Amino acid sequence: MKTAIYPGSFDPITKGHLDVLKRAADIFDKVIVVVSVNVNKKSFLSIEDRVMLIKESCKDIQNVEVDSYNGLTIEYAKKREANVLIRGLRAVSDFEYEMQLSQANSALCSEIHTVFLITKPKYNFISSGTVREIAVMKGDISKFVPPPVAEFLENKYMKG
Repeated sequence: MKTAIYPGSFDPITKGHLDVLKRAADIFDKVIVVVSVNVNKKSFLSIEDRVMLIKESCKDIQNVEVDSYNGLTIEYAKKREANVLIRGLRAVSDFEYEMQLSQANSALCSEIHTVFLITKPKYNFISSGTVREIAVMKGDISKFVPPPVAEFLENKYMKG
């Protein structure tokens, strides 16, 4: 069984993330979306909210599991006996950082490979940061995020 880990902060999950997730689910037997704690970023949503929103957003994808983890992704992958890490790319500018991360992970555990999936062009410009900014300014985020995320953030920021 080929198990892939799709790690990220997903703060919040976007349609671009979901695009990468759906394609990974078509390729691998099981995909575990792992909401990781990034010590270099201040979180917008709680880990619990992010996990809940991802579960709601991908509930129709049968071979997807959602979890959270505080620590090295490669250690989580070993613990879950995963063979692959999924990394989404929006633009060439993402590649340098992702390549360095991939090489560090390979140095830590050469048996776990990184697979890069490029998001569809219509999602290239969408980032969680852009979504957060639009939501806080009470703008329409429905084009950028799955419906459960749009509803959650609208309730949090539009009706407040």
